[in-house]
Amino acid sequence: MRGMGLLTLPALALLTLLAAWAVSFSLFWLIALVPLAALVLLGIHDMVQRRSSILRNFPVLGHVRFMMEYIRPEMQQYFIERNTDGRPYDRDTRTVIYERSKGIHGDQAFGTELDVEASGYEFLEHSMAPEQPTPEQPRVMVGGPDCTQPYPMALLNVSAMSFGALSANAILALNKGARAGGFAHDTGEGGISPYHREGGGDLIWEIGSGYFGARTPDGRFDPEKFRDKAADPQIKMVELKLSQGAKPGLGGVLPGAKVTAQIAEIRGVPQGVTVISPPAHQVFRTPRELVLFIARMRELAGGKPTGFKLCVGSRREFLAVCKAMLAEGVTPDFIVVDGSEGGTGAAPLEFEDNVGTPLTHGLLTVHNALVGVGLRDRIRIGASGKVARGTDIVKRVAQGADYCNAARAMMMAVGCIQAQKCHTNHCPVGVATQDPKRYRALDVPDKAVRVQRFQAATVAEAQQIIAAMGLTGPHELRPEMVRRRVSQRKVSSYAELYDYLEPGELLGEPVGGWDLDWRAADPDSFRPVAVEA
Repeated sequence: MRGMGLLTLPALALLTLLAAWAVSFSLFWLIALVPLAALVLLGIHDMVQRRSSILRNFPVLGHVRFMMEYIRPEMQQYFIERNTDGRPYDRDTRTVIYERSKGIHGDQAFGTELDVEASGYEFLEHSMAPEQPTPEQPRVMVGGPDCTQPYPMALLNVSAMSFGALSANAILALNKGARAGGFAHDTGEGGISPYHREGGGDLIWEIGSGYFGARTPDGRFDPEKFRDKAADPQIKMVELKLSQGAKPGLGGVLPGAKVTAQIAEIRGVPQGVTVISPPAHQVFRTPRELVLFIARMRELAGGKPTGFKLCVGSRREFLAVCKAMLAEGVTPDFIVVDGSEGGTGAAPLEFEDNVGTPLTHGLLTVHNALVGVGLRDRIRIGASGKVARGTDIVKRVAQGADYCNAARAMMMAVGCIQAQKCHTNHCPVGVATQDPKRYRALDVPDKAVRVQRFQAATVAEAQQIIAAMGLTGPHELRPEMVRRRVSQRKVSSYAELYDYLEPGELLGEPVGGWDLDWRAADPDSFRPVAVEA
């Protein structure tokens, strides 16, 4: 700072002399001198500051680099990337979502831009005797033998996104759209807000490790609060979140800038303080305790469908849960499988990129395990992870899901432009922010209609594809109907790429790669027991 002062004084003296000289000619020269003076002072500051080496070596010009770096994502998205290149969602997919939500046709001329000869290309088998798609949306009845209030689930629903992570207007638009379209809206772990209730749409109440909305002052699960709120007829199902795709093994994080007085009241936490949910639950420590807690939740909820959501990690852990179900004679009514490619929540890059099981493998693991222990007919499976188009629904159901949930696609239906600033409170379109000056731009009546249109058009497209495959409904989809190019010369179906268990197969002599994991699974511990290969 001392060096800065020594440089600033002569600079100011020189600028004063220049200003006096310029004014003697004309005031217009003074106007031109002001920005020059600002640049001189900025350059002096850059040379003496110690935080940035770039600015010390390249004063003033270094700021241009930082500015270009700041707008790089937008430049990449709008001017550089091809229609099929963007991540997490490419331009073609985003365009389909926007057009369907606006009621615009989604057709494209001149053929696909995808390389159909490239490894990894997937396609669906159509039939020479296609069917007519059914006019009404398919429904999946969720509710096992211990459920007294089963719920007819739509083929595509709003996945878990909390109020707090999303704005009030975004939540309200999503819920109004869900009500208009007759599909379900998962609250996310942030509790039930007035905007969930105002919309009147069917709710799936998600409870995470923070137990928001049903917690004691010290952060533990409060059964009385849970029972009272779960009795609300708007709540159709209750869900225990074990993990989510973007950050499996981490608790949820809501930055303090988003914790307004209203959010603090809904969640039961201090205002303005970053909210971090614990990575693990307090209500259970073993697979058996998990299963028994699910039964307790169902009882407290008055027999409403009760289940859990997870991003699959160790197959042995899930098999341990299956063993606990068999031992206790208790099953959840549904299980939502979240893929590691999911990502509405903020998470460290390493977790987003390298932790957790992608949806295809996780879904096949859960489906096969339940088939193998003879419980698949009692439990419905939801798939969540980059579901945005009709083909996504068809593929996931063919792989073993009963229905699908979408998060980011629904965000795009209400105006998200994939700016990837969800965790900064600076969402440019008012979807993922608590800044009223930003979210006021989100017009609820218009966006609610867009949500309803997107869901209806996407399900209709899935039904059209299913009919083109010669099938009468999603219940007839099978793994062999989805094909994948695995090399330049070979195409295989999902039935050939993965091993599928027969009903009850794990209860006898497990075969293939399941034997070791099955023997190592312990219903009383999430840590596998040591077994010999």
